[in-house]
Amino acid sequence: MIKRSRTIAITILGAAAFTLAGCQEEQVDAQAFPDLQSCTNAAQNGGAITVAECDASFAAAAALHVEAAPRYDSLAVCEEQHGEGACGTEEAQTQSGSSGIFMPLMMGYLIGSMMSNRAGMAASQPLYQKPGGGFTNAAGTSNFSNNAGAAKLNTSQFTRPATTAGQAPMSRGTAAARGGFGNSSAGRTSTGG
Repeated sequence: MIKRSRTIAITILGAAAFTLAGCQEEQVDAQAFPDLQSCTNAAQNGGAITVAECDASFAAAAALHVEAAPRYDSLAVCEEQHGEGACGTEEAQTQSGSSGIFMPLMMGYLIGSMMSNRAGMAASQPLYQKPGGGFTNAAGTSNFSNNAGAAKLNTSQFTRPATTAGQAPMSRGTAAARGGFGNSSAGRTSTGG
C-alpha cells in the first residue's frame, strides 16, 4: 500500500509540474525599428534580419496601421493619448478616410520572429508614441521604453488588434475609459536599445 501511495504521489507531482510548465507563455525574439531605413541598415550590417524581411515587415506593419490604428474624433484627443505632434488625419495617413478623424502617426515597427502563419497573430506591429514618452503596440497592450532594440517578448504581444477602420472614432470620454486603444488595461513590456 505504501508503494502504491508513493507512486500516485509521484505521478501527481509530475503532472503538476508538467501543467505549470505548460502555463508559461512562449517567447519569441523581437526587434523594434523606428523606420524602414534603420532596419535596412541593420540588415546590411549583418543583422539577424534580411533587407527583404525588413521590407515585408514594414509593409505588413503599415497595412496593420491603416486597418487597426486607434482613431479619435479630434486632434486634441489624439494628442492627449499620443503626444503633441504625434497625430494626423485618417485621410492623410490612409489615402482615404476622413479629414475629421485623427490617428497616431506610426513611429516605428516591431517584428516578431516565427510569428507568421499563426492564427490571430500579426508578425509585424506598428508602434505609436505615448504622451509621457515611450511607445506602445497597435493593440495598446504593451509599453516599450524605446522604438529601437531587441528583446524576447511573449507571443501575446503580437495578437492582432481589432479593426478600427470604418468604426466610430473615440471621443475624449471613450478614450479615457479605454486607455486610447479600446482596452481596459494594458500589459507592461520593455525593449532595450
